[in-house]
Amino acid sequence: MAHVKKIKVEEAVGTIIVHDITEVRLNREFKGRAFKKGHKITSEDIPALLRLGKENLYVLEIDDDELHENDAAVRLARGIAGKGIYFTDEVSEGKITFYARYDGLLQVESDALEQLNLLGEVMCATRHTNTLVKKNDMVAGTRAIPLIIKTRVVEEAERICAQAGTIIQALPLQSLKVGLLITGNEVYKGRIQDGFEPIIRKKIKKIGCQVIKVIIAPDDEEMIADSIRDLLDAGAQVIITTGGMSVDPDDVTRQGIKKAGAKIEAYGSPVLPGAMFLVSYINGIPILGVPAAALYYTITIFDLILPRIVAGERIGRAEIAKLGHGGFCIDCRKCIYPLCYFGKGS
Repeated sequence: MAHVKKIKVEEAVGTIIVHDITEVRLNREFKGRAFKKGHKITSEDIPALLRLGKENLYVLEIDDDELHENDAAVRLARGIAGKGIYFTDEVSEGKITFYARYDGLLQVESDALEQLNLLGEVMCATRHTNTLVKKNDMVAGTRAIPLIIKTRVVEEAERICAQAGTIIQALPLQSLKVGLLITGNEVYKGRIQDGFEPIIRKKIKKIGCQVIKVIIAPDDEEMIADSIRDLLDAGAQVIITTGGMSVDPDDVTRQGIKKAGAKIEAYGSPVLPGAMFLVSYINGIPILGVPAAALYYTITIFDLILPRIVAGERIGRAEIAKLGHGGFCIDCRKCIYPLCYFGKGS
């Protein structure tokens, strides 16, 4: 067990200071802390300590099976940080902060994070998983809680990180070509003006993608299927369909998607607004069915799923089901998303 010992300063390299050491300079130039409690003495510190009149120090000696908080934090950080995450060598009071290397989507292995935090003497706090982040944004922090920590605790944390593959990572956003299919007899026959296209275009542009082709189709399964094939032929890497997602017998967009050869992964979601959302794939290309709620509400399930699609994640029933926790929007008078809980339950 680590213990306090009086030791000559020249012999103190590698030991830990157990109290702050103050420096006072003449002419009121400086008065303050020169060395902080918990500082690990290096050979470069010896001359400065001698100038401060410190020929002997009260230091903390660490046993072979123990680590100083700063050394423990560095080991923790190396295990926690995954793709697209960086941290600096600067450790403050045993704490290290993580940053995003580029604009992307933060993903957190929450089960592994919980296991790590259950160890008790180490911790890691993150932003919510599936949060869009900018280059150099702070995304998480870790530290050893006691000044001196048993090596076996850090080794167990490292094992948890290795088993999970990573605790946090930032997935880069792809610049995808998007095909937009707007369905509905009322739009196709010119009875009303479509309201979906400007809404979807704005969201697509904001995330760095581009709409390459727009098709308007009636409520006809064959024409919807043909339109999807046309968008694929045009080079669409993701297809977004709007309209025809309800249980009304005239709403046949879902059937048209199936007729085009797509496999429907999920129809219906535990998210409000957006319960009639659809996710399907055809030859690995995602086809998303956006319900009518997106015409009225500023933010819907579409805004939760689109960044994950653009980051290359494959979305299935399990991913959709997890959105139920935190998936109820209270429709604030002034929407502040993403600075709210919506979509951040898991």
